[in-house]
Amino acid sequence: MASSQKNLSDYSSKNIQDISNKKFAIVVSEWNDEVTEALYSGAYETLINNGADRNNIIRKNVPGSFELTLGAHWMAAEEDIDAVICLGCVIQGETRHFDFICDAVAQGITHVNLKFAKPVIFGVLTTDNQKQALDRAGGKHGNKGDEAAITAIKMLGF
Repeated sequence: MASSQKNLSDYSSKNIQDISNKKFAIVVSEWNDEVTEALYSGAYETLINNGADRNNIIRKNVPGSFELTLGAHWMAAEEDIDAVICLGCVIQGETRHFDFICDAVAQGITHVNLKFAKPVIFGVLTTDNQKQALDRAGGKHGNKGDEAAITAIKMLGF
């Protein structure tokens, strides 16, 4: 977890393999788009900076974080997709909606990982407020999009 003590966007270059022939899908939630666009930029640039071919990165948008699971499922079902990165942001509100969405998305993405036996990465911020989200989408705590992309790369080298 990124915090004031540790910026997790700083990563080890161990287990970084050649990804020039790997194909990535990035599924992005449109909800909280100020945050998710920053997450996407981080993920995309990290893939490029680590050798991914721009033509092998496919972006798909879904309305909200809840829909990330189905979007990930559709992309993981594509035989030529090597890894799927899910990017979203759920901010705590006044109701329990936050809890239901976060749990459903985490469980759903886990299920897609197991069903297709390929990396499907949980790059979803679950924060108390907008400031915390922005701090983790390119702000003082790094960019969870960077972390999600590196996780996908490292899992491909497993």
